[in-house]
Amino acid sequence: MKVVVIGGGNGSYAAVADLVEAGHDVRWWRRDRALFEDILRAGGITVTDHAGSREVAVAPTDDLAAALDGAALILAPTPAFAQEDIAEALAPHLVDGQVIYLPPGTFGSYIMLKRIRERGSKADVAIAETGTLPWLARKQGPLAVRITTRASRLPTGVLPARLTEHALAVIGQAFPGAIEPAQDALAGALMNAGPIIHPPLILMNAGPIEHFDRWDIHNEGTQPAIRRTHTALDNERIAVREALGYGVPHFPLSDHYETSNWMYGNLAHDKLVDSGDWHESLDLKTHRYMQEDVGLGLSFLVSVGAWAGVPTPVAAGLLAIASTVAETDFRKGGRTFENLGLDGLDRAQLRQILREGLS
Repeated sequence: MKVVVIGGGNGSYAAVADLVEAGHDVRWWRRDRALFEDILRAGGITVTDHAGSREVAVAPTDDLAAALDGAALILAPTPAFAQEDIAEALAPHLVDGQVIYLPPGTFGSYIMLKRIRERGSKADVAIAETGTLPWLARKQGPLAVRITTRASRLPTGVLPARLTEHALAVIGQAFPGAIEPAQDALAGALMNAGPIIHPPLILMNAGPIEHFDRWDIHNEGTQPAIRRTHTALDNERIAVREALGYGVPHFPLSDHYETSNWMYGNLAHDKLVDSGDWHESLDLKTHRYMQEDVGLGLSFLVSVGAWAGVPTPVAAGLLAIASTVAETDFRKGGRTFENLGLDGLDRAQLRQILREGLS
């Protein structure tokens, strides 16, 4: 399968490594070619996982039109705040039948489809999103990535939902055996684990994060009080899903810590801690956990809860504290139903968009 991987973060490196090794025709695109110079000179990257280290040959490009030509799958494991710009770049080149996958999405499926339509594209594309990045991975400089573990279950919703069967068949070629259907893109968005796991970890560890040069929020930072907050916050997410008519499985975050039933399986939290790769420096104003998981993801959850009539006091409280810590009003400027222009819809109107998409 011809696959385009977009971006240069941890997930993009891991995606390229796995997809090339699986035999796919991988085109790796970033807007700024200069950021790929080291890889172009080296002829590829090094991937390290449980099987050891090895070289993966890949030739990145900044020619998006050429990369997209004939591609079945467009994989964008990028921060959610990059989705609008990516949609702008993709729009002129998309054709019927292509599938865009956002792992995870924070309801980026709607934002991207809206922007693609605004740019004049009528291509009948599917945009899917899931609950987590398919890899626990960290880059080891510009030429290497270390993959701690891979997701074994990826609950995935599609916009428009009428294209679900086609989209999941395409995505399943890249992630065989891992894709599980969610009812639609909003159901997929409400599987996003980032806004549940990261806000308590960074806000309730704010003191040591700012005191020490490096701090592991998953090791020293995951204490019983924080886990209790995780559970309460996740219960709000599940209550919102249930109020919208989405049934089990909800993928409760407790499974990540206590069982092998969650998205990564195999007690992934223990692997994450043992790797040491998350013992790192975090800027509480600029880090992705704040700008994406709080600023976009948590604001989205609070707003959907308000629209659905479901109280989310823990999420709202964390959002208020985060806005103070980051000196940014995330409730006003975040990814909310109000800012997306969806707050005036009734449930039937929203279901119609989720099913049929945007014209």
